[in-house]
Parts: sequence; structure tokens; C-alpha cells
Amino acid sequence: MGNGTNLGRVRGLGSANEGAHHWWQQRVTAAANLFLMLWFLLAIAQAPGYDFDSIRLWLSSAWVAIPLLLLIASVFYHFRLGLQVVIEDYQHGENRVALMLLLNFFTVAAAGVAIFSILKIAFTGVPK
Repeated sequence: MGNGTNLGRVRGLGSANEGAHHWWQQRVTAAANLFLMLWFLLAIAQAPGYDFDSIRLWLSSAWVAIPLLLLIASVFYHFRLGLQVVIEDYQHGENRVALMLLLNFFTVAAAGVAIFSILKIAFTGVPK
């Protein structure tokens, strides 16, 4: 197995040497998602009630808000990594760049809204 032709190496058409790093990031986020989602399901099952005020009180605890924020960050990063692979494999040309930009903006915006919502509830607490 060689490294391609000399001309290909000069033009930068060979391996970008990023595949293993991307692969590891996907595996690490998948493992984090597994553990954090398991925590989330158990925490929801043990919640004192499912009305708005009970969930608001439950979410105001740091023991709930912090793992939930980590879950949101991990899920959205894993989502971005997976769709990046799909875009890189199946889209070509200038369309690829536009889709990657759109993916990045969407992921950051959606994660930002989710994180803001959690923080707003966590810091507001239960009304008196």
C-alpha cells in the first residue's frame, strides 16, 4: 500500500489524516450519549411528578441541570459528526461547502436554544 502518486501528494489529493480522529470522536460521543441517556431515562422515571412546576423544581437542581447540559452538548456534537460524514460522502462541489455551513449553523443554533432553555428553567427555579 503506497501513499498515492507523487503528483497526488503534491496536489494534496491524498489522505487528510483526519479519519481516525473523526472516528474516535464519534465513538466517544456515542459512549457519552449512551451513559447520559441512560441517566436521563432513570432520572425522568424517578421524577417526583410530571407537571410543569415539578419538572421546574427538579430541573433547578445542579445534579440534574449539569448532566442534562452535557447530554445536549454531546447529542448535538454527535449529530453534527454523523451528518458531516453523510455530506462528505454523498455531496460534491460547491454544494458541499454550503451544506456544511448550514449544518454547522443549524447545530449551533439548535443546541444553543436547548441549552438556553435548560439554563433559564434551572436559574429561575419554582415561582413562590
